[in-house]
Amino acid sequence: MPNLDDIMKMAQNAQAELQKATESLDRIEVEGISGGGLVKIRASAKGRVIGVNIDESLLAPSEKQMVEDLIAAAFNDARAKADQRAAAEMQKITSGLPLPPGFQMPF
Repeated sequence: MPNLDDIMKMAQNAQAELQKATESLDRIEVEGISGGGLVKIRASAKGRVIGVNIDESLLAPSEKQMVEDLIAAAFNDARAKADQRAAAEMQKITSGLPLPPGFQMPF
């Protein structure tokens, strides 16, 4: 059984790894798509929107409501993908740590 010093060192190492992982999430990009590719949103795994691409065919005033709906759908798709990538990255970090069941990172 590890002593208190070992546990503290493991916690400090885990915190350092978590910080690195959190910083790397902003460099991981995902793409949300809607309307069969007519609207695309690029975002970081932290959820920061990087870019929006709207097909020119949607730029008619009569298509305003559909464009708004497609942008919202593409954003939600990008957000879901960002959450999945973030969870996968955090799982990599926490998989080797001796954490009690149900313990949530970050501390």
